[in-house]
Amino acid sequence: MTPLRSVCVFCGSSPGVDGRHADAARDFGARLARRGLTLVYGGARRGLMGALADAALEDGGRVTGIIPRGLWAREVGHTGLSELLVVDTMHERKALMAERADAFVALPGGAGTLEELFEAWTWAMLGIHAKPVAVLDVDGFFAPLLAMVDHMTEAGFVRAAHRQMLLVDDDADRLLARLAAYEPPAVERWLTPDEQ
Repeated sequence: MTPLRSVCVFCGSSPGVDGRHADAARDFGARLARRGLTLVYGGARRGLMGALADAALEDGGRVTGIIPRGLWAREVGHTGLSELLVVDTMHERKALMAERADAFVALPGGAGTLEELFEAWTWAMLGIHAKPVAVLDVDGFFAPLLAMVDHMTEAGFVRAAHRQMLLVDDDADRLLARLAAYEPPAVERWLTPDEQ
């Protein structure tokens, strides 16, 4: 089991309309810093992303931001981070985020947040990495999505063991403890087309 030293957080570059989501992002950033965990995130200064990073920095934490050049101006890149990596493409951004992190957590966000969450989870299913992938379900934000995930599992499109890989919690401290104690479940490997 790899020690938990860094957590990649996916969340909105918008603040959303519910202030509880920004509060949860700030709270999570502070908790990461207090535990001595490096925050790895998308490098933006605004929205939930900025609130998360600022809170981690204010509590003395280390924050690594990774942002593509094309989004630097649009997402208003954060210039006060411990480390900022500006890359050429979204693919490079996600690959570096995955490389730098020991775990992945999604907070409220939009389509980009979901895309990053599902890619990290899919990579775990495929055995590309064995890192925990989790959702911090702030005030039931992810409940409709998780109902769909359960529906896909019941319909036979997601294996039960793979569904168990997606950790869900509504308590930040409990979720961080689960990430630190995570051991990947034994999952039957995927069959190649020749083996099916």
